[in-house]
Amino acid sequence: MKKENIYNIPNALSFYRLLTFPLILWFIYTGKENLFAIFLCVNLITDILDGLIARVFNLKTEFGAKLDSLADNGTFIAAFVGIFTFKMEVMSQSIWMLWLFIAFFITGLLLSFIKFKQYPSLHLYTTKIGGYIQGIFIFVLFAWGYNSYLFYIAMIAGYISHIEEIVILLHLKQMKTDAKGLYWVLKESK
Repeated sequence: MKKENIYNIPNALSFYRLLTFPLILWFIYTGKENLFAIFLCVNLITDILDGLIARVFNLKTEFGAKLDSLADNGTFIAAFVGIFTFKMEVMSQSIWMLWLFIAFFITGLLLSFIKFKQYPSLHLYTTKIGGYIQGIFIFVLFAWGYNSYLFYIAMIAGYISHIEEIVILLHLKQMKTDAKGLYWVLKESK
């Protein structure tokens, strides 16, 4: 088995996101919305960059896929907590949609831990697309304010990606990274 070179820029960016997770939570706890928003937005940008750099320069690794997934979820957990802390009033009418999104998110995590005893890192196309849309929504929310249409689009994209993830996790016999989507998983299992 070939040894992976895990010391690369994409992994460093993912590791940065993991390191800043407690700091971002600290900004929420201390009520520093501006610092929270700045660091969260930097994390969203580094999330885009790490995947882009890994694909363009062929620096993808199994370790990096898992590190990226963990860092992604840390960023989104921080974003959820920040939304509930700083933006609850402006989003109160539609916050139930975020709770449903979180329920799908937690269901996928629990299913992966129960069935495979590990963190999921499927890297589905729908998850990437949904993540970009959700990242744009979060960026816009903290930079300029609440946009209900963008929120609805972000939640629907999230529902689709999490439902696909749950279906794939139920179907798989062993955990897989970079699964792409249900179509590819079913095609491989034939």
